[in-house]
Amino acid sequence: MTMPLDRRSVLTALAAWAAAPAGAAIDEPALARAVEAADLHSLLVWQRGELRVQHYRRSLDKPSGDWFAREVQFGPDVLHDMRSITKSVVGLLVGQAVGRGQLAVDRPVLDFYPELADLRGGPAGAVTLAHLLHMSCGLQWNETVTTYGTAANDETPLYWKTEPARYLLDRAKVAEPGTLWNYNGGCTAVLGDVLLRVTGRNVRELATADLFGPLGITQLAWRTNLHGLPLAYAGLRLTPPDLLKIGQLMLAGGQWGGRSAGQPVLPAAWVAATLEPRITIGAGPLRYGHQWWAGTVDSAGHSTRWSAGFGNGGQRLFVVPERELVVVMTAGQYNKPALAGPLLRLFRQIVLTV
Repeated sequence: MTMPLDRRSVLTALAAWAAAPAGAAIDEPALARAVEAADLHSLLVWQRGELRVQHYRRSLDKPSGDWFAREVQFGPDVLHDMRSITKSVVGLLVGQAVGRGQLAVDRPVLDFYPELADLRGGPAGAVTLAHLLHMSCGLQWNETVTTYGTAANDETPLYWKTEPARYLLDRAKVAEPGTLWNYNGGCTAVLGDVLLRVTGRNVRELATADLFGPLGITQLAWRTNLHGLPLAYAGLRLTPPDLLKIGQLMLAGGQWGGRSAGQPVLPAAWVAATLEPRITIGAGPLRYGHQWWAGTVDSAGHSTRWSAGFGNGGQRLFVVPERELVVVMTAGQYNKPALAGPLLRLFRQIVLTV
């Protein structure tokens, strides 16, 4: 039985966990209470080459995208739904294509769609790949957690649309491209479609060969749309330790293992750009860029910057370059936006503790 998501219980458990002096052994029972209070399925904390925390528990989940939940004993070999962390992975695939000279992010999206010539005179004509990457295309789009899976959510029809580019780009203008952030899975869907057009491979094929392969990631699943193509905006399933590898790759500037400096998995410039978010979300403090989120942990007059992949339900991949720190969280609190605050507080406490 999981505990209700309650801010006080999470913070109380975290305070107990963090009470030990710096360098002392982590209070595992206190940590377990914190994980349970937040109803996490897993928590991994890696810093400077050491896996300091690897905690799993049994809890309810919808492990195959089912409508009903069932109990799962989570562990290091159990695939977990990444939800929109999939978007962050697609952002890295775009970076690889840029590094190979197959894409330039300042190109208009319609350059890749000659069949959409009728849209060139409208607002879509000014939208570039960079605007898709930063979710600032300036076109009308409604995608809220409270409407997830319903006809009121513009993401829902992406599952069966055969022309995601027309579906996204044939819309009313609400802002100049690049000036307003609006969460938009359609942007990611079109990025995936552009990758297919320029490389001849879909996002699963690209990731398996060019990203996961070099990292030694062989265990994965990827949900497909009604037409058999892997979803670019959601649907990736990885184990928590393999998700951790992606964070480690970002910390290493795109280099991995024994590969030579001339053979990076990710272009160093793309990693650096991803860790430098481009657009403020609303009034702040979160920012966004290259399909990754960003923010700071502020304490005692110092701001520690982080970048992250976020997924519905409590999926988190935090990268903290200053602390050489990667934090992975998985959970099953789907469509519950109240979870976001406690998870950020949990992450903040981890940063301050380590």
